[in-house]
Amino acid sequence: MSELLVERDGPTLILTLNRPDKMNALSATLVEALLEQVAEAGRTGIRLLVLKGNGRNFSAGFDFGGYEEQSEGDLVLRFVLVEHLLQAVRHAPFETMALAQGRNFGAGVDLICSCGRRIGDPGATFRMPGLAFGLVLGTRRYAERVGEARARAVLGDGLVFDADEALQDGFLTGRVAIAEWPEAVANAVEAACRLSPEAAAALYGATTADTRAQDLADLVTSAARPGLKARIGAYRAQTSSHREKRP
Repeated sequence: MSELLVERDGPTLILTLNRPDKMNALSATLVEALLEQVAEAGRTGIRLLVLKGNGRNFSAGFDFGGYEEQSEGDLVLRFVLVEHLLQAVRHAPFETMALAQGRNFGAGVDLICSCGRRIGDPGATFRMPGLAFGLVLGTRRYAERVGEARARAVLGDGLVFDADEALQDGFLTGRVAIAEWPEAVANAVEAACRLSPEAAAALYGATTADTRAQDLADLVTSAARPGLKARIGAYRAQTSSHREKRP
């Protein structure tokens, strides 16, 4: 089964994360497939890129399955590829849109955050726990969306926020029930095609701060600090313990 479903409809490219049994966690192969499709979209006249998840949620973030057997260098490289994906989406010369449902975590939330249009089902929730194990990934992009004070509160305290809070904060641009997503996509592609491809690319470029070099440097510095696997293990043990204590 393909981890990424690809559908083109005229000027629209729909990429569906297709690991529902793993909550669409971002495996190395899924990230590479997404990177390839985003790059290809820039060469094939796509005007709107839509990202969605198959099953109960959009994405549970980085796939930690088998991380104990991977070297710290391999893990750092995987995080770097995730950052490259986030940057490719954030700086795409065409409109981008995420459709999110269910419980979403970590790099999956960062992927939503990288899109220009960010639609959440009313029941969607979001959490970014990376700083709990010392990883600086997507931090600046999130702060750009919601503001410095809110970003520090959410990321520092590891808060879960729902669709209403996300819309109020500016993390989401729309709160739309799943049944109404086709209409939202149709409206988005109509808007995306109002300008010529050249004018649209100029608009997106002029209104997007280019912090790619600093974002990558921050990620590598945080991920390459010795003890990454131990920090991940401690975080996962702590979250597992918290789940077991819930009534």
